[in-house]
Amino acid sequence: MVARQIRVHGYVQGVGYRVSLQDEASRHGVTGWVRNRRDGTVEALLQGPPAAVEAVIAWARRGPPGARVDSLGDKAAEPDAAHARFALRPTE
Repeated sequence: MVARQIRVHGYVQGVGYRVSLQDEASRHGVTGWVRNRRDGTVEALLQGPPAAVEAVIAWARRGPPGARVDSLGDKAAEPDAAHARFALRPTE
């Protein structure tokens, strides 16, 4: 299992990005969370098999219809067994 934390910049709030990312992560068996940030970005923790996490990150670089992803920051994170599913978190 690998864990990655991403931060997505662009027009990614108010376009269904978080819910779409949750759907995509669940489809690939990836656990973790996603939330809006007050600075207009979307942040997520993705964990699961390496290929599944990479597939979700590849999707996140495009996002759902209506979103515009300008850049995506990506860094390794510590896996956290407390995440048994993929959750929406409140804005921080």
